[in-house]
Amino acid sequence: MLVKRTRKYQTNFLDILQYIAKDKISASENFKNELDELINNLPNFPYKYRESLYSDDKNVRDMTYKKYTIIYEVNLDKNTIDILNIFNKNKPL
Repeated sequence: MLVKRTRKYQTNFLDILQYIAKDKISASENFKNELDELINNLPNFPYKYRESLYSDDKNVRDMTYKKYTIIYEVNLDKNTIDILNIFNKNKPL
């Protein structure tokens, strides 16, 4: 399965990394590396995380990492996992 990151995800992810880096650059780098590893392992178990609270589609999932929610969609027809968005789980979409 191919993992694709949407522009919305990439933009929000970069904003989060910059926010973390204001406090400590190494924390930002660790956050990026650890989250990228989790995302890159999704093809092994695409349905590992809960069904999304933000969608009625059972192929849309919510991964939580630290205080963030990562929304992704499993598309078996295209053999892809689309990483749709990332946000602080305490903030609404």
